[in-house]
Order: sequence, then structure tokens, then C-alpha cells
Amino acid sequence: MADPSSPALKEIFNAERLEHIAIKMTAVYPDFDAKAFLKLAKAGLADLSVMQRMARVSECLHAVLPLDYEASLEMLRALAPRLNSGFVSMCLPHYVATYGADRFELSMEALKYFTVFGSSEFAVRPFLRNDFERSLQLMHDWSLDDNEHVRRLASEGCRPRLPWSFRLERIQADPNLAASILDNLKADTSLYVRKSVANHLNDITKAHPEWVLDLIEGWSLDNKHTAWIARHALRSLIKQGNQRALAIMGAGGKPEVEIIDVQVNPPVIGLGEKITLSFAVKSTVEASQRLVIDYAIDYVKANGSTSAKVFKLKALTLPGNATESIARSQHIKALTTRRHYAGTHAVHIMVNGERLASTAFEILP
Repeated sequence: MADPSSPALKEIFNAERLEHIAIKMTAVYPDFDAKAFLKLAKAGLADLSVMQRMARVSECLHAVLPLDYEASLEMLRALAPRLNSGFVSMCLPHYVATYGADRFELSMEALKYFTVFGSSEFAVRPFLRNDFERSLQLMHDWSLDDNEHVRRLASEGCRPRLPWSFRLERIQADPNLAASILDNLKADTSLYVRKSVANHLNDITKAHPEWVLDLIEGWSLDNKHTAWIARHALRSLIKQGNQRALAIMGAGGKPEVEIIDVQVNPPVIGLGEKITLSFAVKSTVEASQRLVIDYAIDYVKANGSTSAKVFKLKALTLPGNATESIARSQHIKALTTRRHYAGTHAVHIMVNGERLASTAFEILP
């Protein structure tokens, strides 16, 4: 997920967008004090991250709406479909989380409604923290809802390690607490929902890999939607070469292959340039094999040591005595999550978790 301090991302809540919110709010509530709202919302805007700007909008709406919580919610419900950005509409669930903590039923119903326009994934978490059992039971009901946005909220809202939010320590410690939600969604027809379930399970693999492996081994992967979730849920374990995860994906055997013609071009680059990794996988047996092929780059750190990052490449069935050519290009550019340093960067080809070949490229100062 993108860095919430990203300059481009935070411009979702720029001055023009704030004026749009004021206009649409006035349309549903003619007595809305748009001038006061804009004055408060624009103050110090340049210094705020995207999440701080989202919070600012809900706080300013609360500051200028002369209504009680229930009446304010009615106005915000009318506002939601008029907003021109799904991300911007997330200020409405934030309002619920900030000002509706003591109105559980009303607030949770509002979060269910607002999630259809953007997402209530962040706003539902304070309710889980403060009233865990009641919130989780309601989210179990949401996992059976007809609307994909509501079903997705059931999984995404209780992810143990949801980015940009605090961790749910109870579920992180005991993933069984949310297992019934995941079970309800394990064959969901919506890709939007399946991505959330896979990410939820991938979160769990960080602390409880065997729990996730036991769970998925009990699923029928004949269903294409369940198989998709399993493949993406196990991605971190597969990158680590976990043999149980590879076996679930049908690639648990020792790879009977050679890696030939390994190259990185160009071999010397400057920051911001692109490399292309290419090689061929040659079978050394007559039987076909299921292979999961990844590559790792040993990134040079500031102190000269290295840190490996594994990237997914391809899963394939290689016929006996066949050869498969593979190529992948990658920009080596500055990211909010990684700084690059000059030096020699080793590149390793991994098949079914085994490192079979290596090469390198150099980043110039």
C-alpha cells in the first residue's frame, strides 16, 4: 500500500476537493455553514498527510453541523452518494468512529452503509477494540451479506495487521476468533472480497504460519475462487520456500531443472534506470513438473551489508525435457519503502524455494 505521507496521495483532499464537499453538503443541508467549514478545513492543510486530512474533514463537519449525532448521520448518509471519490467518502466512517462510540447499533449500521461508497475498514476497528465480541458477531453476519462491499468489510476490518491502522492484538494472538468469517468467504465470487481474505490470511502467516497451512489444507481447491485465495494467501510463505505451502500449490517436489543463460541487462545502471532479468528453465527429467519460480535481490544497505527482497515471477507446469524462457523488467527507483545505495546487488533465481542460480548488477553512485 502507498505511503500515507505521499504528496500525490494526500492531494486527494486538496482545496478543490474540500470545496466540492462543502457544495455537496450544502445541497443536502441548506443551512450548512460552508464558509466556516472551509476556513477550518483549509487551515494548515499543506502540513497534513492524507489520513490527517481525512480526519480533518470529519472533525470540521462535526464542528459546523449544529445537529445531534443521529441527525448528523442522516445528513452524511445523504452526502455519501454525492461525493466524487471513494477515498474521500472514507471521512464519513471516520466521523462515525470518532463521534459514535456510545451508539453501537446506530454506528455499526452507518458503517455498513458507508462502506459501499468507499470503505469502513479503518473506522470499524475502534468498535472491535472497545466491544470485541459484539462487533465480531455483527461482522460475521456481514460476511453473509448480498453486497460485496459489506462482505469485504467483514474480512478487511478484522485483518490483524491492516496497513495504516493499529493491530488487532486479540485476533493476532488467536486467529480462530475470526475463522468463521474467513470460512464464509473462502469461495467468494467477488475478486474484491477474495483479495481481502487472502491478505487477511497472509497477515496471519507472519505469526501463525502453521495455522494458515492447516486451514488451507482442509479446503477443497477444486473451486477456482478458493484456489485463488489459497495461492495469494500463501505468497509470503512461498517466497520463503516453505515446503508445505509449495506442496499445497502442487510445487512441493525437488525441482529437477537447470537454470541456463542467466543475465541482467544492463549490468551497470544509475538510480531510476531499468534492469531486465532473463534466463531459461530447462527440465532434466521426462516427467512434467509443477514449478514456482521467484527471484531475490540482495539490496545493498547504507552500511554496506545486504538485505534480500523476494519477488514473485511465475508458476508453471514444465513438460518433461522442455525449456521455458523467462524475462522480467524492473525499475530500480527511489521508493517511500526502500532507499537504494551504490554497489553490487546479487540476484538469485529460486525454484520451489531452492536457490538454483545467481547473477548480479551494479548501481553507480
